Amino acid sequence: MPSPFNGDEMDGNNFNLSEKNLYEIWKGQNFKNSLKTSDGEIISVLEIGTHNTDSAGPDFKNARIRIGNFTFVGDIEIDSNYSDWKSHGHNIDSKYSKVVLHVTLQNKNNYGYVYTRDGRKVPSIYLSEQIDPEIFKKITVENNNKKNEASGIKCSNSIKKISDNEKEKFVQKLGVIRFEKKCSKIFQRIKELHFLKELNVKEPVISYDLTAEFQQRKYTHSELAVKEIWQQLFYELIFEALGYSKNKIQMVNLAQAANINFIKNIEKDGIIIEKYEAVLFKISGLTKDQGAVSEMHAKNYLERSSLLWNSISPFYDGKIFEETDWHFFRLRPQNFPTVRIAGGARILYAILYNDLISTIVKKITEINNLSVLINSLRSLFVIKTDGFWKKHYVFDQLTESEIKYFVGASRADEIVVNVIIPFFAVYFDVFGHSANSKKIVKLYSMYQQKSENQIIIDVAQALDFGEQLKKTVLAQGMLELFRNYCSKNKCLECEIGKTIFN
Repeated sequence: MPSPFNGDEMDGNNFNLSEKNLYEIWKGQNFKNSLKTSDGEIISVLEIGTHNTDSAGPDFKNARIRIGNFTFVGDIEIDSNYSDWKSHGHNIDSKYSKVVLHVTLQNKNNYGYVYTRDGRKVPSIYLSEQIDPEIFKKITVENNNKKNEASGIKCSNSIKKISDNEKEKFVQKLGVIRFEKKCSKIFQRIKELHFLKELNVKEPVISYDLTAEFQQRKYTHSELAVKEIWQQLFYELIFEALGYSKNKIQMVNLAQAANINFIKNIEKDGIIIEKYEAVLFKISGLTKDQGAVSEMHAKNYLERSSLLWNSISPFYDGKIFEETDWHFFRLRPQNFPTVRIAGGARILYAILYNDLISTIVKKITEINNLSVLINSLRSLFVIKTDGFWKKHYVFDQLTESEIKYFVGASRADEIVVNVIIPFFAVYFDVFGHSANSKKIVKLYSMYQQKSENQIIIDVAQALDFGEQLKKTVLAQGMLELFRNYCSKNKCLECEIGKTIFN
């Protein structure tokens, strides 16, 4: 059947029904023709299911559908594209094991099925030929009208009242404020780590209060010249950055539980990184029982990991987390905590045995060309996969193609922006390296980041910015603008809002 959409309407860039739009279309069941499987069997939707808005998993629970002569009771998953089933990790997530129908807007190659984690075949259908063109056009117009409102920028329609220079000046000011907040948070944490070391308090097992005396205390350079506390702070910040959006807190908690003092006592040998993986996965709670997996490489990996942990565990008396503490839902497999922890094990090795902090200090001190320095710093955190993790995102399932990176260029870029620059701004300030402090500030002001953030993209569009969204100080300023003004309706406290609304 020819598609009712033609020309620009079928252009991939303009075919912009969101998954939320598709949920509403599914609820309404307003289709032009009967739904059919790729084999031509008619699908009768007896019950659409209950919309799942509260928990991870399929979009509609407990649906009833009839395919041919059989009635199926189970879940419905709705994605924009057929490929989302794998790219969102549904094929390796047990929460999707009860899916009886996969519904998408588009299916470029007209594939008829997806497969659950246990290998069950699930029919996959696409709706692009079943949606009335008028409904499509109506939703598209509504989406475009809501776009600025959804991004939280209420003044976007009047933004031309403000000159480009005024907008950029204010956003740059916010970018500096955001940078100073990060530095302040880092300095507070380094003092806290010194405090814990003095009291011999171990996180996260023992809770503690920071007294007024602690808050008022002035620390000397020599007091803070303790290598282990800087390594611990760096470790925490790196793991937080590796946590992506949904596992930041969990990754910091892991770095605090498996802390530097514990990790550095693990005997160094030719399998030290394997030991780090075994320790981090066991403490995280993500390790599987080898008897629960069938894939042979995974069995061997988990058996070896268990043996390594058993040799180290007598020296660990901290917390073991739960698998349920971690989020996989709506994450691309590249951002799964399993992949990030394995990558983190390699960065942890670099911190302890390649003297990563000193390496970065040396680069900042000796490289005067800031563009060269940026590329050199970024390259330190692009981590290629090896061994077991070349073919696994999780423990018990092989990938179809080889995984190239634990940490790719985009995540490495975010680590430089959100960790390296503020960390070393504080580091050089504490130890009185004024020339390097100035270089870091200059680096921040001219850094052109490769990574993108949807908030930054939306705010840049609302402000009518172009390539400015690539400039880190402005990108960070846009985040500050959105989070502390736009999203909180503080328009009259914002320099842009004051001008427009007054």
